[in-house]
Amino acid sequence: MSETESAAAGRIYDPSRDHAFPDERVNAVLELLASDDEVQAYLHAQNVNPVMRKRYNDHGKKHIDIVRNRALCLYDLLKQGGVEFNGADDHDLDEADEAVIIAFAATLHDIGHVVHRDEHPYYSIPLAADLLDRLLAEFYDVNELVRVKGEVLHAILCHHTEEIPLTLEAGVVRVADALDMERGRSRIPYERGGRGINTVSSQAIETVTLSSGEDYPVLVEIEMNNAAGVYQVDNLLKAKLNDSGLEEHIRIVALNSREDGNQIVERIEL
Repeated sequence: MSETESAAAGRIYDPSRDHAFPDERVNAVLELLASDDEVQAYLHAQNVNPVMRKRYNDHGKKHIDIVRNRALCLYDLLKQGGVEFNGADDHDLDEADEAVIIAFAATLHDIGHVVHRDEHPYYSIPLAADLLDRLLAEFYDVNELVRVKGEVLHAILCHHTEEIPLTLEAGVVRVADALDMERGRSRIPYERGGRGINTVSSQAIETVTLSSGEDYPVLVEIEMNNAAGVYQVDNLLKAKLNDSGLEEHIRIVALNSREDGNQIVERIEL
């Protein structure tokens, strides 16, 4: 899939394309995050506990790249659909700050893994707070910095299903975290070498694409090669979509592409 096709499929956020929101500020933020040594060090270090020690799936730089791209593509589609966001607005911040909040939260949401995989969102908060004090100072005065920082931390905390987002910016990050579910990249831990439902279903999702829907601002289309993929869709993506604040704006369609005639499930819609 070419870069243009990836952007059209809601997979890659392209700063050079036209967007349904003011993008100059978030594009500058993305450049800063990519060049900041401390941020990049965290993105690599945060994979040790979940992958090497707990034998879970990837939660490092690749996961963050996917989630941040998905989050900004999802946000763009929602803005195209006329969805009004409340996080930045409640603080009298600019519309341009909505994408900034999403980009920072998507980048830093998993850094708590450097402390421990278990309960990692709560460890992410103090670590991200320290980074945000330095990084946000590049763009905001003290008053604005405090407000943006609070919204970023809220979104980081609420990517965890135990916490209910109070803003749509947080809802976007929460849902985007679950969209990293393609073949072998399930957010549900799988048993290495096992044949249980977690293992089988983690290999069942072929592609996840985002586009504008006819009746909803966003259509999420999921191609499966096995009916076991329904387990991922229902227990991962649906669970994250619930209470995200975006339930009325996103439609999920999962299709089983298996062609041997043994299709227990051909299509499900959420």
